[in-house]
Amino acid sequence: MGAGCCKPEAIDFDGEVTLFHFYLLRSVGKGAFGKVRVVQHKQSKTLYALKYINKAKCVKMRAVANIVQERRLLEEIDHPFVVNLRYAFQDDENCFFVLDLMLGGDLRFHLDRTGSISEEVVRFYTAELALAIDYLHSKRIVHRDLKPDNVLLDERGHAHITDFNIAVHFSERRLLTGVAGSMAYMAPEVLTKRGYWAPVDLWSLGILAYELLFGKRPFRGRTNTALTNSILHEPLTWPDDAPTKCSSECMHAIRGLLERDPNKRLGYRGGLESIKTHPWFAGIDWEALYNKQVVPPFEPDSKKANFDATHELEELLLEENPLKARKRKEGQDVEQMSPEMRMMEEHFKVFDFSKGQRKSYYVQPPAGPPPSVFPSPSRPATPSDRIGIVSRSGLDVEGQIADGGGISKMRENGTVSS
Repeated sequence: MGAGCCKPEAIDFDGEVTLFHFYLLRSVGKGAFGKVRVVQHKQSKTLYALKYINKAKCVKMRAVANIVQERRLLEEIDHPFVVNLRYAFQDDENCFFVLDLMLGGDLRFHLDRTGSISEEVVRFYTAELALAIDYLHSKRIVHRDLKPDNVLLDERGHAHITDFNIAVHFSERRLLTGVAGSMAYMAPEVLTKRGYWAPVDLWSLGILAYELLFGKRPFRGRTNTALTNSILHEPLTWPDDAPTKCSSECMHAIRGLLERDPNKRLGYRGGLESIKTHPWFAGIDWEALYNKQVVPPFEPDSKKANFDATHELEELLLEENPLKARKRKEGQDVEQMSPEMRMMEEHFKVFDFSKGQRKSYYVQPPAGPPPSVFPSPSRPATPSDRIGIVSRSGLDVEGQIADGGGISKMRENGTVSS
């Protein structure tokens, strides 16, 4: 008799996407910017990864600009070797990214488990990541934080770049100057603060390849000062057992990626073609690789969890406010919100990949300051300079992004932004 009162409310799949459209499954990750769990779309039955960021924590960390920029950049990206955005939305407490699900774990997980990875596998990952980096650069996007933690494998073993919260658009006209990323993977031109752009990702790719091969990075230091000195001045050296772990062609390619002069760096002068024609990549069918027709040399074990299983236990035992679908409060006055909350309301827009084409927010900055708009000399001109839009909140989201993302005093896992 009383069962009728508990009948769930019908879901409008033709309306804007919300958390009600998904079944919430297991938790699989937690980081400085939020948590990740597996979800299933109730209508299509497709599995995705749901990344969600608590708005209050986002404001406290001064990371609102990062979340807005990540949301914008992911809308324009669609590539086989990137963790692509499928949906974006928010409720009163959280901002949500629904992303491609990668069940194979990240490269940090596999490196920690094995100690090192074979040259054949590293070459495969490096080639796939080079395709992704070239694509991002064609969109005038520089990732700025390429490292094993930010490369996810799918269930077959293909590599995908993830975590775009300090990625940014660049222009050759106005170089970037913000120090952002994980210091151990930073290119010399980032640390010298003289201006940089796309080639910094190629340096990070070289550090990543070296670390996967040998289980340690080529430039190290116990303090930030020592690490900076190592990156800027110390010669590239190889472990004593390097000849038994990789070929001379491999070392030559890594040396080319770790060229301190960005103008001479492998993959910059000559572009992607210089990587494709390098002897280390001889024999690779690049078209087949792009189409994921090449069988990966390593396939993650589908019978084991390729992530830290403690995240799910923490969600069950320690979470004071477990994630669940909630309707938004009606009649909220946006003008009464804090500037940061208002920025998220204005700029973190709903996205549904099934209902429209992707678009870019990039606008080429002019050669000089536009009339009546004079950007700060501490950062390059940005789209908001060009179109004269900052935000109704009065916060310069574009400026925060270009200056390194706007994160205050973040040092987790060696990641810095200043």
